[in-house]
Amino acid sequence: MNRHRPNPRVVGRRSILQAAGISIALPAFDSLRNRATAGESDSPSPTSAESSQPPRRMVCIGNMLGFYPEAFWPGKPSADQSTTARDNATSLSTTLASLSEHAGDFTVIGGLDHGLKGGHFAIHAFLSGIRSVDAKSMPDGNITLDQFAAETIAGRTRFASLTVGSDSGIHGGCQMSWSRSGTRVPPITGPRELFEKLFVGVKPADKQRAADRFRMQESILDAVNGDAKTISKQLNRRDAQKLDEYLTSIRDVEKRLGNRKQWIDIEKPPAPFAAPANTNMVDDLPMLYELIALALQTDSTRIATLEIGGDFEARDFGFKSGYHSLSHHGQRKESIDALKKIESYQVEQFSRFLTKLRETESGDSNLLETTSVLFGSGMGNANSHTNTNLPIVVAGGGLRHRGTMWFDSSSPHRPPLTNLYLTLLHRFGIPAERFSTSTGTLSGLELA
Repeated sequence: MNRHRPNPRVVGRRSILQAAGISIALPAFDSLRNRATAGESDSPSPTSAESSQPPRRMVCIGNMLGFYPEAFWPGKPSADQSTTARDNATSLSTTLASLSEHAGDFTVIGGLDHGLKGGHFAIHAFLSGIRSVDAKSMPDGNITLDQFAAETIAGRTRFASLTVGSDSGIHGGCQMSWSRSGTRVPPITGPRELFEKLFVGVKPADKQRAADRFRMQESILDAVNGDAKTISKQLNRRDAQKLDEYLTSIRDVEKRLGNRKQWIDIEKPPAPFAAPANTNMVDDLPMLYELIALALQTDSTRIATLEIGGDFEARDFGFKSGYHSLSHHGQRKESIDALKKIESYQVEQFSRFLTKLRETESGDSNLLETTSVLFGSGMGNANSHTNTNLPIVVAGGGLRHRGTMWFDSSSPHRPPLTNLYLTLLHRFGIPAERFSTSTGTLSGLELA
């Protein structure tokens, strides 16, 4: 038997909130069982997290299936060297060979991970360090690096962040970006969709509908806010904390609405070329990188993620086996050779992206100097389903790059991979004390 007697006004507004596309609801309070509520609205004012830091940018690229380790890692240092981070001038590996033209602008980092298990069921934690099933036990849930950064610059660009990937494949497609509330950020699924988002204008009728929708959502927020505030004096300490969390979510939604609303009447930048067609992710990958670079160049966004997988098919290289099957190669030479070709292609396109950033002016510098670029995977070895020793390359961002850095993966004193993420947040201009499971920043990548 339901012992609650909820205010019908509140229940109704919950339904309207969901219909309006706002994922918040008034929590259930033990203090209010068998009580009625009433009162007047008292809407809180959203707070600003904006700072005066110069524009910085961040791009995170992930592969769902990892990289064949023996072809990815450069030669490791000898056993008599220090087991902490260290430089290694060994030539690049087969997979990373195309990065040679960017010497001095990137670092390969070996030996770090998130300390997670789960194989394919843990790759979604690549940018957070937290599996979604464990998010409730963490202060910030499983919010990812990109979304954490996006929260601090919302409103400064048309898009706080862009998430690009597939909606098909293992476990339902792209799961690289997650919000603070534990919600997957749905991806932009092709170059045509990304192009339209960046450059295609909004029709007057659509602008009016958007303005009407914003007004309705703001009215709903005002009303629900009033219901929440009127019951605050009737709550015990535990429920008061619930209410505070609820009001925080209200303020977050208000801020997002305001950030989106201010861009309705601002024209998008002119399209630099005709809209591209979607073909397949293998052939589309160069265009996706091109459009991400343009998004940064036009300051449409300063944060982007790209996940490679799902509809990135091995058959588009002429192989009969699927990409997922090839990643479980079982030491078969033909499968390993196919993986090397597929993975080298991915790094070649990544290298071209870095070249594009380096050749694009940004103030007195270039986009590569002002953009921290992370490339890697939440899968360490797909053949054995392990999430240890994750393949990581970090480039640009004005960091003091070291070629390669190695950490002893068996050492209990090695830092978590999230220490690198905290370093990238600091470089982005966010003076956070921690991110996820971090214990500090990653020493050795001091600013150049």
